[in-house]
Amino acid sequence: MAATKSEPLRVGFVGAGRMAEAIAQGLIRAGKVEAKQVLASAPTDRNLCHLRALGCQTTHSNQEVLQNCPLVIFATKPQVLPAVLEEVAPVVTTEHIIVSVAAGISLSSMEELLPPNTRVFRVSPNLPCVVQEGAMVMTRGHHAGDGDAELVQNLLEACGQCIEVPESYVDIHTGLSGSGVAFVCTFSEALAEGAIKMGMPSDLAHRIAAQTLLGTAKMLQQKGKHPAQLRTDVLTPAGTTIHGLHALEQGGFRAAAMSAVEAATLRAKELSKK
Repeated sequence: MAATKSEPLRVGFVGAGRMAEAIAQGLIRAGKVEAKQVLASAPTDRNLCHLRALGCQTTHSNQEVLQNCPLVIFATKPQVLPAVLEEVAPVVTTEHIIVSVAAGISLSSMEELLPPNTRVFRVSPNLPCVVQEGAMVMTRGHHAGDGDAELVQNLLEACGQCIEVPESYVDIHTGLSGSGVAFVCTFSEALAEGAIKMGMPSDLAHRIAAQTLLGTAKMLQQKGKHPAQLRTDVLTPAGTTIHGLHALEQGGFRAAAMSAVEAATLRAKELSKK
């Protein structure tokens, strides 16, 4: 069932929600996989129609996906995943690579539900995957090799950045990057509201705030500087920026941001235990 040079890779999706659609779209747009080589399953047509619009094949049978695709991405809700893995376990073979993007389900839990020696990966994506700018981490199970990891990482980088990490980092990534999207949106909103308070129209303020975040992020990535270095580049003695930074420090901004990531991480750990 593994793909060869003359046979393109077939990728399956069990679950067809927003994240499955985002990953499939990234794979197809980047030319990693042909749309007709993607097979997705879901209980109803409600979400499958979005995959069909991309040119993907669809089915209501989870087992059919495993029977036709060597690499299968499970994008179900976390509470549903154990039952789905039990359902497909009879058709999982040593040729399969199983990738889960469901939050909170550990590698060991997945390996217990699947046949011995199954190659398993756990991936933590975030919402910007829908615009192919995701920040993802992945971690491998006991039986996945370097070649498997390279294949999975290469595919997922069609949706953004994908970094292999120890499993202990996954919950931290949830707090930093998964929940971090909401934290950044809150900051963007606050920046814009500050400008609105000073007299700028709302639409313009939000547009400029979003572009400021985008440009700053690109500079951090492309120049490889520590944020403190880039911040220093903006500072001038007795200038506007240092006065604004002083106001942020008075409001406990840095401590609040750190506490937000900590709180989200701890909650992710609690959910993982459940």
